[in-house]
Amino acid sequence: MNAFNSPFAGLDSSGLPPGNPIPEPPPSPQKKNRGRVDIVREKAGRGGKTVTVVQNFIGIGLPEKESLAKKMQRTCGTGGTVKEGRIEIQGDQREVVAQILIEAGFKPVMAGG
Repeated sequence: MNAFNSPFAGLDSSGLPPGNPIPEPPPSPQKKNRGRVDIVREKAGRGGKTVTVVQNFIGIGLPEKESLAKKMQRTCGTGGTVKEGRIEIQGDQREVVAQILIEAGFKPVMAGG
């Protein structure tokens, strides 16, 4: 037996009912632009510690901010909190935070120092 011969070559498909056509996948939904948010690195008034602050959210509530903060904390491996409508993550984590915000549909902008 030749290694390139198919073991199914001798099978006959006559007499079988026609198969269902393969459905096309649904179109992927466009990611909704949820607005611009600012990512700021702050050090002043924090005892010399650096904190990444995400601010200027428009149209999202506290539960979603807390959910985003938890995801950022897990991804960065640091602590953080939501204070006064802003998300604060310990350390200079601007690049990682920006990627998470892009995935959530926001347009992050690095602002300030």
